[in-house]
Amino acid sequence: MVFKRLLGSLGVGAPSVDTVLDTVPVRPGGPLTGQVHLRGGNSDYHIEQIHLELVARAEAEHEDGEHEGVVLFDHFTVGGGFRLAEGEHRSLPFTVHLPWETPITELYGQPLGIILGVRTGLEVAGAKDKGDLDQLTVTPLPVQEAVLEALGQLGFGFTSADLELGHIGGTAQRLPFYQEIELAPAPQYAHAINELEVTFLASPGGMDVVLEADKRGGLFSGGHDALTLFTVSHEGVEHHDWNAEVDAWIRQLVERRASHGSYAHGGSYGHGESSPYGYGHGHGDHHHDSHHRSGPSTGAVVAGVAAGVAVGVVGGMVAAEVVDEIGDAFEDEED
Repeated sequence: MVFKRLLGSLGVGAPSVDTVLDTVPVRPGGPLTGQVHLRGGNSDYHIEQIHLELVARAEAEHEDGEHEGVVLFDHFTVGGGFRLAEGEHRSLPFTVHLPWETPITELYGQPLGIILGVRTGLEVAGAKDKGDLDQLTVTPLPVQEAVLEALGQLGFGFTSADLELGHIGGTAQRLPFYQEIELAPAPQYAHAINELEVTFLASPGGMDVVLEADKRGGLFSGGHDALTLFTVSHEGVEHHDWNAEVDAWIRQLVERRASHGSYAHGGSYGHGESSPYGYGHGHGDHHHDSHHRSGPSTGAVVAGVAAGVAVGVVGGMVAAEVVDEIGDAFEDEED
């Protein structure tokens, strides 16, 4: 729990709410469990509804620059329809499932600088108020971890991660934002690209891995960036040669960029070469529906990792530091 407060709009002596999330690892698409603790006020109250909201700190780009704000990306009703007596203490367990596209906030215990929260609120006698805000920590799915591990083994180095408001064209993206994990190039690709950006779009049936390479010399214009997408399964992750697979993706991305020379703006994507391992398939050029050239969130600055330092390799990753407390980050926006 980050902070707890009385329901101010209901006045002094109103009920209070305190949500405690279970500390078990939470993954995209997986269950989020915990307890909502209620404490009665100085009189009886009818609790009409208890709800949880998943919120994220995301960036949006406009013509006049960037703006950070809080985005609601899912909500759940976890209780209600009962009377809370004066001074009564009551605990309500809950289980909800995260969206499959929920961003990951840490890798091997190291924060990535992504700020997610669970906000708990009550509806009492027709009045609503925000009650409690808790930090949400999300660890990667096995296939996400495998891809990032392979990139680290190949020599790519973590630099930052952020959430961008907007939609990646030609994909089945469902959330109003997407996560970008930015990597410095491996030495063998440093001649061709300045930076590699990775976005995961998971679903129950598999996962799209969207790769963008910022090419040396700069072929992008007008803020539209060309992307390449590969689809993988959640099954058989432990039996797959991910280093070879991911290296083939990067080579395909670099070769396509070199052969195309430039990219058209907008539009949908076409099919590219199939995976040499039959485990996924590549698609052609994608485009963001919004500008997304930005750095890490000012409320969550992550220590950079030098090029060539492995991502996801224990001992090879520089400890990341989230500068601001999550409560301050969200309160700044709400105020």
